Amino acid sequence: MEFLSELLSNQAGIMLIIIIILALGFDFINGFHDAANSIATIVVTRVLTPFQAVLWAAFFNFAAYFISLYIVGEFKIGNTIAKSVNEDFITLEVIFSGLIAAIIWNLLTWKLGIPSSSSHTLIGGFIGAALAHAGSFAPGGIDVIVYSKVIPIFLFIFGAPFLGMFLAYFITIAILWICRKMNHHKCEVWFKRLQLVSSALFSLGHGGNDAQKVMGIIGAAVIFYHVHIDMDPAYTVEGVNTFSVFVEHWWWVPLASFIFIGLGTLSGGWKIVKTMGSKITKVTPLEGVAAETAGAMALYVSEHMGIPVSTTHTITGSIIGVGITKRVSAVRWGVTINLLWAWILTIPVSAVMAMLVYYLVSLFT
Repeated sequence: MEFLSELLSNQAGIMLIIIIILALGFDFINGFHDAANSIATIVVTRVLTPFQAVLWAAFFNFAAYFISLYIVGEFKIGNTIAKSVNEDFITLEVIFSGLIAAIIWNLLTWKLGIPSSSSHTLIGGFIGAALAHAGSFAPGGIDVIVYSKVIPIFLFIFGAPFLGMFLAYFITIAILWICRKMNHHKCEVWFKRLQLVSSALFSLGHGGNDAQKVMGIIGAAVIFYHVHIDMDPAYTVEGVNTFSVFVEHWWWVPLASFIFIGLGTLSGGWKIVKTMGSKITKVTPLEGVAAETAGAMALYVSEHMGIPVSTTHTITGSIIGVGITKRVSAVRWGVTINLLWAWILTIPVSAVMAMLVYYLVSLFT
């Protein structure tokens, strides 16, 4: 309570509190925006009712916190997000503007039923606001963007869905070969049960990947506050890993991030469920298992590498991979191309929106 009173006693502290509230709000929106990623196939194949499905996915979204904390042992993706922009160009106003832009884009795409990436809109907003803060050219030729962090993210815009697609294709082929002599009805019963496992695995990957992105944004704001406002020596010692210090001292932020994404998933995202579950290609329980397993594997690989990827892109690629095993025409490529445009536009549109928000905010600060 003493620290909260300290935050409320100064303008920067109040801004930090607002950023944390907005970030957790974005986390909640991310949950219901991306709920379809985890539950679309099990709803469409009638393995679970929509309510049962979101409850199932939300539980494993939150359970991912314990996987990241006790098995992985660190929050690599959160660290990547926090350090995607040069710290010389991070301010509370930059982070605030990036969050506002990301929330607007997420709500707009949700309203339109477009499964765009919450991850990329957050990154685009953060980068766009930082560029606006730096001006047309950074002083002394210093890069605003930390390219070693951002370039892998850009590569995985295309890499993640292709990885999901190839994995899903080969997993589906392998399953079909293994089950070629089995009774069709018995197979369907078994794969409906297995879909509970595969969707749980994907939800774990979704929670572990997406909740950390909000952690990273809050971490960047907290680190700025402690370095530039209250000059906390724990954050200002040369060579110290400031993100690790943040996680240690603000231990409740990772926990809250996973709780809010789980709560958001509970609220569902039915328009996007329809797009993901039936508009791309018709999915059976067997194919649902293949798609979700492939998507989960791709997410675990990216988390191990510390690269924030889009769970939306990943599962969409996996569903396409499943569809191709039947025939290329089984995939509704018109819908897929529209999704691709949304993916390509997300980062630049979010960046431009964040720039505009930053310029507006600058008039009042």
